[in-house]
Amino acid sequence: MFFNAESSFKIFAVLKLLILSHLLLLASNSCAQALLSTNETDQDVLLALKAGLSLQSDSLASWEKGTDFCRWIGVICSHRHKHRVLALNLSSTGLVGSIGPSIGNLTHLRSLDLSCNLLNGEIPPQIGHLAHMSFLDLSNNLLQGEIPVTIGHLPWLSYLDLSNNSLRGDVAVGLRNCSHLVSIKLDLNHLTGGIPNWLADLPMLESISLGKNNFTGVIPPSLGNLSSLQEVYLNDNHLCGPIPEVLGTLGSLNVLGLQVNHLSGSVPQTVFNSTLVHIGMQMNELEGTLPTNLGSSLPKIKYLILAENHFKGPIPVSIANATTMRSIDLSGNKFTGIVPPEIGTLCPDYLLLNKNQLKASSVQDWEFITPLANCTVLRGVTLQNNRFGGVFPSSISNLSAQLGILDIRFNEISGRVPNGIGNLPKLFKLGLSGNQFTGHIPESIGRLKLLQFLRLENNKLSGALPSSLGNLTQLQYLSVDNNSLEGPLPVNLGNLQQLIWATFSNNVLSGPLPGEIFSLSSL
Repeated sequence: MFFNAESSFKIFAVLKLLILSHLLLLASNSCAQALLSTNETDQDVLLALKAGLSLQSDSLASWEKGTDFCRWIGVICSHRHKHRVLALNLSSTGLVGSIGPSIGNLTHLRSLDLSCNLLNGEIPPQIGHLAHMSFLDLSNNLLQGEIPVTIGHLPWLSYLDLSNNSLRGDVAVGLRNCSHLVSIKLDLNHLTGGIPNWLADLPMLESISLGKNNFTGVIPPSLGNLSSLQEVYLNDNHLCGPIPEVLGTLGSLNVLGLQVNHLSGSVPQTVFNSTLVHIGMQMNELEGTLPTNLGSSLPKIKYLILAENHFKGPIPVSIANATTMRSIDLSGNKFTGIVPPEIGTLCPDYLLLNKNQLKASSVQDWEFITPLANCTVLRGVTLQNNRFGGVFPSSISNLSAQLGILDIRFNEISGRVPNGIGNLPKLFKLGLSGNQFTGHIPESIGRLKLLQFLRLENNKLSGALPSSLGNLTQLQYLSVDNNSLEGPLPVNLGNLQQLIWATFSNNVLSGPLPGEIFSLSSL
């Protein structure tokens, strides 16, 4: 058979069209087969993950083959890539067992939250295969072993929480290459070694939490290179040496949590001249005086926690300029002088000045109490273990109805216990012991229905115990020993069903011991 050019071209065109149609059909079948395979792959991965767990609840009861796994509890599939698992959230679902290596086959996974379970064993290194991962939370489990180096292969990781586990090993290995890491939280119980310098190689870091571990050594100054840093938690470790000056130069830093370590030296002026909102440095070995412009140089400060250190000198008057302040804890230091009256204008939630060398001897020295009466959010005032003297101001009875703690023990305060003390309905701790109070215990004290701790020992109180004490049905601790109290014990003390400890010794009490007291099973 002979073909001319025209017929040959037509035949070729037809053949070409047939071949192309066949290829398109094959491609279509391949895509369908690939989608089916993808479906089965992600479903099989989830079932394999379930197989490695022993469930303490029916939280994964819906995870059964043959059903739409995109509707399983905790599973979120992608809208763009059909039937691919995008997020897996099984937080607080009672999971027990280990995380299987098959987890690494969920290649589209961006978020994995298995926190607040009882997962044990090691973190599978296959998690490092999840190249799109941006959120990883395995906190509050029983995981152990080293942090896999493969986690450092997750370039888009923005949040990592491995807190409250039993992980051991070198955290630096697994995270060195997370160049896009935005938030890292590693409050691990047994991590040791030093704070790694390589953290400075992660310029996008916004939060570092390495608290509650056994880290030793110094705080690396290289952390000052992290210009995006907003939170630093290095608390509850064994860190020593000075606080790097560069930490105070980080313009975005809001929280600096360095408490419960062995840090020493003076706090850099840069830290006290910053935009910090929260300064936590309690229980260290820091020393020096507070800058005179403290309140002006911390325009955003809300929490100033410097307790249990070796700070000395006066409390700066300028502290009144820190108008955003919510909590002041300067307890357990060596501060001297009077409390500046201006401090009362701040209206903090808590004013904790106990265990210092602060003093008061006149009405003027107690002036800081009067403006506190305008503080409707005040919840705690502790002044115990100082050198406060003179007459305790009656304006204390005008303090916030929200006040829960008033502790002025172990000072040299004289005068009567203000009758208006009964105007503080939320008070659960009242400590007046170790002073020179005279006169009767006011009957109004029986209005403090939430009171749990009442300490009046070692004063010069006289008269009879008020019968209103029987109204304090939440009372657990009552001590009135070493006074000049007289008369009988109130019979209605038998109403105090929560009472654990009661002391009445070294008084002039008389009369029979109420039998009702012996009915208190808690005593």
